[in-house]
Amino acid sequence: MVSWKEVGSDAPELATRVELALTSGKHMTMATLRADGAPRISGTELEVSEGELWLGSMPSARKALDLLRDPRVAIHGPTADPPEEPTGWLGEAKVAGRAIEVPQDDSSHRFRIDVDEVVFTHLNDAGNRLVIESWHPGRGVEVVERD
Repeated sequence: MVSWKEVGSDAPELATRVELALTSGKHMTMATLRADGAPRISGTELEVSEGELWLGSMPSARKALDLLRDPRVAIHGPTADPPEEPTGWLGEAKVAGRAIEVPQDDSSHRFRIDVDEVVFTHLNDAGNRLVIESWHPGRGVEVVERD
């Protein structure tokens, strides 16, 4: 797993598009694992700063307790329907990895995301094919197009 800065160094064009998507809206969807292994979906906000991806949480929130127990996390956003003109759709970004807690002076939680996967889904320039760009450490960028 790597920092967001390292993703940007290895795949700068993809990282730029993903960061634009992740910062185009305030609310993201986050998946964590409950104590029994079942998935939990929560709303969250993501911050990009200091070459890192950051999540915050209120004290003892379920999602924070999930991450303290099992740091695996997936973040998806923004979730917006494509506009009537398909080529105007920004696309959607997904990032998966592990959330590492960084101690705070108060009782809130702050997590740095060590990245294991980046995915950006968008339409091609003609607006008639779905393009899925993915990146994993050591594998670089892979692109798949679908009708």
